[in-house]
Amino acid sequence: MATTPNVDYQQLFHSLPENFLLIAPNAEATILDNTDSHAAASLKARDKVVGQPFFTAYPATNQREGDIIAESHEHVRQHKETHVMPLIRYDLERPAEQGGGYEERYWQATHYPMLDGQGELQYILQKAEDVTEQHLTQLRSQQIAAALAEEQERTHFILESLPVMIWTTSPNGTAESFNARWLAFAGIDEQETLGRDWLLLLHPDDAARVAKQWQMAVRNPALFQIEYRLRRHDGQYRWLLVRAIPRFTADGEVSMWIGCGIDMHDQKQMVEELLQTNEQQATLSDQAYQMQQQVTTQRDMFYSLFEQAPAIIAIARGPQHVHEFANPLYHQLFPDREILGRPVTEVAPEAVEQGFLAILDQVYQTGETFTGNEMMLAIQRPGQPEPESRYFNFIYQAYREHGRVVGITCFAFDVTDFVRVRQQLEIEKQSDSDVS
Repeated sequence: MATTPNVDYQQLFHSLPENFLLIAPNAEATILDNTDSHAAASLKARDKVVGQPFFTAYPATNQREGDIIAESHEHVRQHKETHVMPLIRYDLERPAEQGGGYEERYWQATHYPMLDGQGELQYILQKAEDVTEQHLTQLRSQQIAAALAEEQERTHFILESLPVMIWTTSPNGTAESFNARWLAFAGIDEQETLGRDWLLLLHPDDAARVAKQWQMAVRNPALFQIEYRLRRHDGQYRWLLVRAIPRFTADGEVSMWIGCGIDMHDQKQMVEELLQTNEQQATLSDQAYQMQQQVTTQRDMFYSLFEQAPAIIAIARGPQHVHEFANPLYHQLFPDREILGRPVTEVAPEAVEQGFLAILDQVYQTGETFTGNEMMLAIQRPGQPEPESRYFNFIYQAYREHGRVVGITCFAFDVTDFVRVRQQLEIEKQSDSDVS
């Protein structure tokens, strides 16, 4: 006859490779025993907790966590069924010999009913799993994802707010996207412009030239710049200055193109009128136009657009117009001054004195765009006794979040050289007229 082996079940329980805690079903949830694994994970020796009420042995981190644990105990008492607790934070107190203090820990616990032969609740068995690393990793992932989403949304918002037309293409030059400014200019929806259909909007005299040069640029990727006439929604063909740059992968392959278009029709027309008015000044006028081109196409395009945009760009937030963004050309206006995080009144007090603050306030309060042409700003340069007069064509445009004005985008061109050349032309023209 086989004999039953003499098994030390308590020793067996102690050696189980899980964090088990055996609890009495009374209201105090008196602790009866635990596994060696539980004692190690909880940083408390078995003789310090056995015989103690649950919350005396393991005080709750806060009232909310304590209520969650107590409600789980009560659920098992009342229903005699397993209850899985939601994730809780329960920090562990380190022994003095380990330096003291608390460790931030997160736990996933389940309470099981242990019934006797009559179906009455005899014990509550708690199984606790330390999920701190998984939880913190998940939180970090969520934070990174949220930060990335916010940055993408912010970048998209700024791209849509800038008063320039922006588009992207695939590596082979096929159009993939257009910003709202481009679509509003053309008066069509994005689906109509995808692929190469956008070429149909070009002036017939420009289409073949643009298509040929664009194909050459795609075959030999580099900075692409061109002028052409594009049909506006009202049927008028407007001259645009367009620049595009390829984005390269680490392997040197083109992953996309991004382009920027600026309506330069009025400036081009003005130069042409000057040339027609005074032919003997053609060379000088051409130089003036070239200067204007240089002004409107300063530096390489963006940082990803903004940092290298051919214009002076700044974004100010709030009623105090605190600088949130300024590209290098804006910094060049005030090379000796700290700009980001500073209100306009600190960065450019001379602009305040010359009435620009009042314009900013008006745009912020009304939401109406302000366009200034050849407006003069006297800038105090470091080391110079007198201010330097500069002329700007600029746009102050309100930008909104959730339908409310929260800041202003400044988009400007320095047209000082152009204005001075034109003024000289007008003086010489008047002089010729007087002689006649």
